[in-house]
Amino acid sequence: MSSQLLTLLFLLSVAVIYHIPVVTCRTWCSAMPSSTAEQLQSNINFACSHVDCSPIQPGGFCYYPNTLLEHASFVMNLYYTSQDRIVAACSFGNTGYISYSDPSAGTCGRL
Repeated sequence: MSSQLLTLLFLLSVAVIYHIPVVTCRTWCSAMPSSTAEQLQSNINFACSHVDCSPIQPGGFCYYPNTLLEHASFVMNLYYTSQDRIVAACSFGNTGYISYSDPSAGTCGRL
């Protein structure tokens, strides 16, 4: 086995053992932290007119953390996913960005 292949296998083993996120081809849409409260609420309103937003309602599995940024990011990603993850579906007036690592918070996993 070549030393490059052994090095790759070693690094992947370390990533698995220590649960280090490895970049994948999967993408997520999130709200930019610099977005205003009005922009985030507008994104929530738009996304919720197209996808089921019950998870961010009180008692929903993604109600916590209860912040506009987290709620907006969750529903923006739901919308993005419902649109087959096309880049334009994460624009939200330039308040969304695409990530290659799972930005989920707490127990609220993203699709």
